[in-house]
Amino acid sequence: MSAPVILITGGARRIGAEIARNLHAAGASIAIHFNSSGSAADHLVAELCALRSGSAAAFRADFLDDAAPVMLIDQVVSHFGKLDGLINNASSFFPTSVGSITSAQWVNLLGSNLRTPLFLAQAAAPHLAAANGCIVNITDIHAERPLKGYPVYCTAKAGLLGLTRSLAVELAPQVRVNAVAPGAILWPTDKDVPTADFPPEQQAAIIRHSLLKRVGAPSDIARTVCFLVFDAPYITGQVINVDGGRSAHL
Repeated sequence: MSAPVILITGGARRIGAEIARNLHAAGASIAIHFNSSGSAADHLVAELCALRSGSAAAFRADFLDDAAPVMLIDQVVSHFGKLDGLINNASSFFPTSVGSITSAQWVNLLGSNLRTPLFLAQAAAPHLAAANGCIVNITDIHAERPLKGYPVYCTAKAGLLGLTRSLAVELAPQVRVNAVAPGAILWPTDKDVPTADFPPEQQAAIIRHSLLKRVGAPSDIARTVCFLVFDAPYITGQVINVDGGRSAHL
């Protein structure tokens, strides 16, 4: 019961799974949210519980369901008895060309990247306040410097950046709210982006434009999240860009 309980949305794969491993290594119990990645979630829970029995559990929720945020928070609190932190990591990402943007694309991208973090935060707020807890949102450097071909996604992440600062105001002083904005960390795969990928020449151009001239690792994001959760008691309302310096001169 003394271990802090952290909920990570989209926590079964990729950056979310690395965040889960880092927070767990720092002593937290981990609630792993998933939608379609049930097998990956189960494997990660087994991995973490092998290190500390009962220290992780998986929870399925489809965030296109309006009732899902409240239900997820209730399930996590019922299972662990409390909630100390919320990491809003789950995200849809795909291109949208102006002239052919659909309402369905708008609902999908705004729903996963902005609406769901808001309603999860709202449902979690009483529990986080009781624990003097925190929220970390995973935004994107393109929230402030848009990526061509992705206007709806960039708009959604810009909204999440604004929500981060607004929630920091609304939930202070009990709850800290910050964000981490990744740059080039993991290239999207066909599974992650059904309608497009990043061709090698575009990847190379992005790397050339970063100051450190290399792609980052999921652990770069995970360590920054871990810092904000455990080692930043006087930081709130802030966004940390983890992008190899790319946003310094986009």
